Amino acid sequence: MRSSQLVSALLIGALVLSGCSAQPTSDPTESSSPSSSGPTAQEKEAARVSQVKDEINRLADGYDLDAAIKLAESDSNEQITSMVRGLKEEKEDLVTWKSPQKISHLFFHSLVVDPKRAFDGDEDAQGYKDYMVTQKEFEAILAELYKRDYVLVNPHDFAGLNEKGKMAYRKIKLPKGKTPLVISVDDLSYYEYMEDDGFASKLIIDKNGKVRNLYVDGKGEEHVGAYDVTTLIDDFVAEHPDFSYRGARGIVALTGYNGIFGYRTSASQYKDSKTLKKDQQTAQKIAEAMKDTGWVFASHSWGHIATGTVNMDRFNRDRKLWRKEVRPLIGDTDQFIFPFGSELAGVGTYHSARYRALAKDGFDFFYGVDGTTTSWMQQGEKYQRQMRINIDGLQFAKQRKGDRPVLDDFFDVDKVIDPARK
Repeated sequence: MRSSQLVSALLIGALVLSGCSAQPTSDPTESSSPSSSGPTAQEKEAARVSQVKDEINRLADGYDLDAAIKLAESDSNEQITSMVRGLKEEKEDLVTWKSPQKISHLFFHSLVVDPKRAFDGDEDAQGYKDYMVTQKEFEAILAELYKRDYVLVNPHDFAGLNEKGKMAYRKIKLPKGKTPLVISVDDLSYYEYMEDDGFASKLIIDKNGKVRNLYVDGKGEEHVGAYDVTTLIDDFVAEHPDFSYRGARGIVALTGYNGIFGYRTSASQYKDSKTLKKDQQTAQKIAEAMKDTGWVFASHSWGHIATGTVNMDRFNRDRKLWRKEVRPLIGDTDQFIFPFGSELAGVGTYHSARYRALAKDGFDFFYGVDGTTTSWMQQGEKYQRQMRINIDGLQFAKQRKGDRPVLDDFFDVDKVIDPARK
């Protein structure tokens, strides 16, 4: 749920809790007397004030001072309105990020939870070492990014189509010394080949309505908690709200051929599945919950194809499958992350038939891979293009050899690396 929705929800909730008024309207003697039927009017108002103050502080911690001020000014309780002055002073201390075209983007794949099972020497082990990081490594990286004053932003925070339909940069305001950063995670599908290899099995919604992972350990015991990129970031932001700009989390790039989120949702691949419809419904609910939390979804093609080089027939078949099998589950998106970093152009601008086809599908934001520089963007008339740095075993190895020292700006590889990798 974004800031404007949160403000509206809090205002409605406040009216309900206070009896459709910002102040209690019941008789004073009645409100001060204990009642066996429930909380008194004063107790209701105290609870409402506490709730609104918590929300104002949450918005302010996430640098959405405009929304925090609006919520405080709309209230008639003195405890709440007295917060306005401090909020306005805090807003004045924010500074505009001067280089919107220089925002770094780090990307990950699903995390190895149990290195013993992932790095066990079988045919998949080296791939896991090359392209994944462990849960221990990721948690250390998050802590270091926070320590170095990075703040998560989403694509629409720094760019978008303006009133003339042209792509333009947008202002991001942060405290001095803070640096915006984009994080994405590819292939959040929990592919069939990953089963029993020490990864989370799927995403679920727990009894409290929170998106969690289901993880099955080596003994077959099930655990519900944070075991992958998205759930760990959710928990980290809950503990450190100043790590997120206006509720931002990151981008989730999805294919479709094995389904999404650990559910076998592909009608073309699992046409005989008795749980197909249920899997699709569950995946859709998870997507909605994640979007409400601040996650953005991207197409990663349906079949994880090399978008820039496959023949046009396969390219177009893949587009059709993604529109049919993935888009209905996650909703519309204008984000496209190239599998394998298989781009549509070099440093030149987009003009090809492939670009026009993807633009027709509604994609305005495109992401490649470049692990040689800390940031690279290109803005076309109607598109935004950004390169991402792969955070994985391959990049770790190059960093440690001195071949690619780009990670020094974000964390010290030697300090975050999991001993299980060695």
